[in-house]
Amino acid sequence: MTELNRRTFLGSTLIAGTAAAALQAAEPSADVSQIGKTPHTKFAVNVEMWWTKLPFLERIKMAAKYGFPAVEIWPWQGRDIDAIAGLSKDLGIAIAQFTGWGFTPGLNDPKNHPDFVKAVTAGCAVAKRLNCKLMTVVGGNDQPGMTQVQMHDNIIQGLKLAAPIAEANDVTLILEPMNIRVDHKGHCLYGSAPSIRICQAVGSSHVKINWDLYHMHITEGDLCGHLKEGIETKTIGYLQLADHPGRNEPGTGEIYYNRVLKEAYDLGYRGFVGLECRPKGAEHDAAVAVAKADIW
Repeated sequence: MTELNRRTFLGSTLIAGTAAAALQAAEPSADVSQIGKTPHTKFAVNVEMWWTKLPFLERIKMAAKYGFPAVEIWPWQGRDIDAIAGLSKDLGIAIAQFTGWGFTPGLNDPKNHPDFVKAVTAGCAVAKRLNCKLMTVVGGNDQPGMTQVQMHDNIIQGLKLAAPIAEANDVTLILEPMNIRVDHKGHCLYGSAPSIRICQAVGSSHVKINWDLYHMHITEGDLCGHLKEGIETKTIGYLQLADHPGRNEPGTGEIYYNRVLKEAYDLGYRGFVGLECRPKGAEHDAAVAVAKADIW
């Protein structure tokens, strides 16, 4: 080991050790504002799954209190968008992404494409109000009488219709593949390969993948290998995570997120990573566990 490499190694070790010690000492009653300010990964707390006993806007305040740079939400319908926009601006916390089109009606059925285009148009207007650049869209559950290839081709056609709207508004539609083993049996899109194929077939800079590492792990494993493929094909628009089993925070299951997040960072990913996970116990403990997953 050269002297330069030795210094780099010792410096990195000292930083990691200091960060770990600080996190270990953090208590809910102490100043927790630094916990979410991680050195490598920019985490976005899913406020549909964190602090669920609090009113919605209070959850955003809690994410900001813990120093997280962003939050993510599910469907915008029924939310007070102006209140969310105003609060996020006041707190200096970003809205990383929201859901613009869910499971039903299915994007994989052509009869729903006119409504999909309308939803994307409306969602782009909401995105501007939230100063948000990403909107999740979902492929839909299996359609009777259709093969998987047919359903995927229908998704491609629907996305091609909406892509010009997304491009004109500089909002990226992020298509989310699910897993069908645990959470979403009967869903038509799962795994990285078909998702990459769909994005490449659409051929738009504003149509990419909401690459949920939890779903990908359950579906196909080899998270780092497939991440490399997604980065190389320029089809990853956003990352999310949860551990497995349980869909809880990192460190509660079998995924070694320190390694996976380092791989994403080393591959050049600098976007937000959504915490679409349910805290196993107290949110404070989950926040500390998330921060520890960014130490390497």
